[in-house]
Amino acid sequence: MDRSTEIREFLRTRRARITPEQAGLAPHPGARRVPGLRREEVAQLAGVSVDYYVRLERGRTQGVSETVLDAVARALHLDDTERAHLFDLAQPTAARARNRRPQPPQRVRPAVYRALDSLAVPAVVQGRRMDVLAANRLGYALIADFQARPHHERNAARFVFLDEAAHALYTDWERVAADCVATLRLYAGRHSDDPQLTELIGELSLHSDTFRRLWADHDVQAHTTGTKRLHHPLVGDLTLDYVVLAVEGDPDQTLIIYTPEPASPSAEAIGILASWTNTTASGPHAAHEESHDPAG
Repeated sequence: MDRSTEIREFLRTRRARITPEQAGLAPHPGARRVPGLRREEVAQLAGVSVDYYVRLERGRTQGVSETVLDAVARALHLDDTERAHLFDLAQPTAARARNRRPQPPQRVRPAVYRALDSLAVPAVVQGRRMDVLAANRLGYALIADFQARPHHERNAARFVFLDEAAHALYTDWERVAADCVATLRLYAGRHSDDPQLTELIGELSLHSDTFRRLWADHDVQAHTTGTKRLHHPLVGDLTLDYVVLAVEGDPDQTLIIYTPEPASPSAEAIGILASWTNTTASGPHAAHEESHDPAG
């Protein structure tokens, strides 16, 4: 992905969502040609010259200071995740080139497999680009049997946008889709040179109108907790809270654990699903397969 384009579109879309009144500026008389703030208004709020801000929005970030980026983030009312994304996009190209190294295939540590085995609720390990690296039996039974798919297809974003089963599974499919894109956007800010990410974005853009629309919004979000509503083909409606935990030693791996409210219909349904998976499972535990990147 072209970094200059990314920073231009990110700043443009952030400007467009804030009115002068929301920014504390007096409204200008007459019609406005652009939604939200003008470039000169952002420059005024950030305390920099218009020319300086225009250069920044065009992706010319060489030598830009953290102080200026902080000022722009405040002017645009960026939250912590958006601010971090702006800093990722504005990191000098030369520094990125020096730090760039081939990414080794991701491996799930034995201790993480044991943690998956020990959980009585659905759990999934995601890696780069939302690749599904591992899960316990309930995790596979809840969402999709990623283990049975080719490595190239073991990706949560591909499932959400390209598999009809996802539309039936997620009651709030549009919300899940938006969250998925916001997560990929955040990853893209840190790993814009990842060729598998470029391939994934191209595939999703080609086959999904919804993905193209959401990708153009340039929204970013770090998901740590939340709730998902599902309609499971075996046990019916489910409402599950989830928590996303970082896996120590691999900053691009997360453990996602889904839990129902105790003594709720969802808890009863998860119990039924657990019984079904224990009855139908055979051979070694599903999570014990060697896990790595799809291209690994």
